Amino acid sequence: MNRIVAILAVVVGVGGYFLWNSMQSSGPSTQEQAQAERLLGAANAQEASSDVDTSSVVEMQLGNPDAPVTVIEYASYTCPHCASFHTGAYKQLKADYIDTGKINFIYREVYFDRFGLWASAIARCAGTPETFFGITDILYSTQSEWARAGGGDPAQIADELRKVGRLAGLGGDSVEACLTDADNLRTLVAWYQENAAADGVSSTPSFVINGTTYNNMAYSEMSTLIEEAAGS
Repeated sequence: MNRIVAILAVVVGVGGYFLWNSMQSSGPSTQEQAQAERLLGAANAQEASSDVDTSSVVEMQLGNPDAPVTVIEYASYTCPHCASFHTGAYKQLKADYIDTGKINFIYREVYFDRFGLWASAIARCAGTPETFFGITDILYSTQSEWARAGGGDPAQIADELRKVGRLAGLGGDSVEACLTDADNLRTLVAWYQENAAADGVSSTPSFVINGTTYNNMAYSEMSTLIEEAAGS
């Protein structure tokens, strides 16, 4: 897990450089240069540390917090399998177990690349679970568009994520502040490291059902595990 985080720190930092470099080569405006510099600074600050206080990170959850079963999903916004889950089986999980109050559902982000981290910053920008899960739905349903924008160009991907934020009703200044808040991004990376290490998560999506970690599975299998946990 430490190796994954070390790789992440390098990738995110390099991502900031490529964002800045790509905007320079296309002749950016003064405003674009300022935005790129702020995002570059935030990206280069992403070194996970055990000294980072992660207590400020809000758990994004739906359903019944007092339910006998807690399901934690670990997912990355740039993971195709996670997008497949959220545009498919998740809807059934929500109807069968979340909306009925049978489970407490918690979503935790995994950061395998800089784009997933930026997407997380946008999803968490408003700070409320309602907006977070609404933006999460948009991010997964349009993943193939924003995550591949410009053939993977960081500048265009960042711009597409800004559009997602504005589509969700976030103001432009708020979106920019969330994307370039280095302290918050550093905290999110450290939070991810702590969670993934504690639950033994090495792939996405992964699910923790009442303390036991499982890899991606068919919905029928997940439903069986939930029912068994509820009856235990």
